[in-house]
Amino acid sequence: PLTSTNKLVYAITHARVSLQPPSILGSSETTERQSTMSSAEPQTKKTKMASSLEQLKQLTTIVADTGDFEAMKTYKPTDATTNPSLILSAAGMEQYQHLIDKAIKHGQKAGTTLEEKVSEAADMLFVLFGCEILKLVPGRVSTEIDARLSFNKDASVAKALKLIALYEELGVKRDRVLIKLASTWEGIQAASVLEKEHNIHCNLTLLFSFAQAVACAEAGVTLISPFVGRILDWYVANTEQKTFEPEQDPGVVSVTKIYNYYKKFGYKTVVMGASFRNVGEIMALAGCDLLTISPKLLGDLEKSTEPVKRYLDADKAKSVALEKVHMDEATFRWMLNEDQMSTDKLSDGIRKFAADGRKLETMLRGLLQ
Repeated sequence: PLTSTNKLVYAITHARVSLQPPSILGSSETTERQSTMSSAEPQTKKTKMASSLEQLKQLTTIVADTGDFEAMKTYKPTDATTNPSLILSAAGMEQYQHLIDKAIKHGQKAGTTLEEKVSEAADMLFVLFGCEILKLVPGRVSTEIDARLSFNKDASVAKALKLIALYEELGVKRDRVLIKLASTWEGIQAASVLEKEHNIHCNLTLLFSFAQAVACAEAGVTLISPFVGRILDWYVANTEQKTFEPEQDPGVVSVTKIYNYYKKFGYKTVVMGASFRNVGEIMALAGCDLLTISPKLLGDLEKSTEPVKRYLDADKAKSVALEKVHMDEATFRWMLNEDQMSTDKLSDGIRKFAADGRKLETMLRGLLQ
């Protein structure tokens, strides 16, 4: 967890975390074996080469994109993110049954009607997973608002306040939680209210466009999660080009532009690249504030010793040729409307998260009846 003079850098309230990972997580100690026979004898053991993951941790804060506790123990990320799809997957594993049981007991007690009990149990389940994750990571966990509230600012604020209250009842301070909201206009405005009026910091997800990124920065949100891989998916499916070199990958290009814009104009919102399809995309964004990576790709990076170079640099960003943009609601909606990829992927992402949320509720409803 990081130190910084700004109040918005991946922290909630006045807790602060550094954009560079702590050395205890990112360093790779190498030792040389001294010869015990003769100073003239050559060394027989070579210095161990740092893995690509260890090298990447020197440039970027690594976040685990999973609800699987075992993966966090293995790869030792600084932070972790969750969403309805990840929680649904984890909830089906036997080792997490005790969390389901606790959530069901809470729902039975807190709700009156069946649907109230389901809603209460679902909220508690997200928080319980978050609490367990925080036992494994030194930083923060992101907990997502119901995707069905993506176009309702007031309801999103109310749900966020409820989730934070549940965390605090369980002894977790809000400085260890980020509230995830979809990067709709309403979601961004909800985040602005939470940040400015309630000292609750937010992670704006399902972000695919420059317009969304600018709106988030102007709203003063803590962090954004641009979806690299899903941008690539759209271009592969909808254009003639089916393969891209990492630096020309449209998702990488998008995140690079956003990062440079933020650093050039001094915005405090930090960038966490997300939704990666391959290691090449990750390596091409080395130097980004944070990268949230799936266990599979963390494993690939751990096994690799390919050298990692810095591609994103805050100092160099200041000389990039970019014009400042002001983003009001009309401009936001028009720019998003004109960007077919972003419009398609935002609506698709909301639908998919909402569908997994409903599946989770169906599971809980069956246990509550």
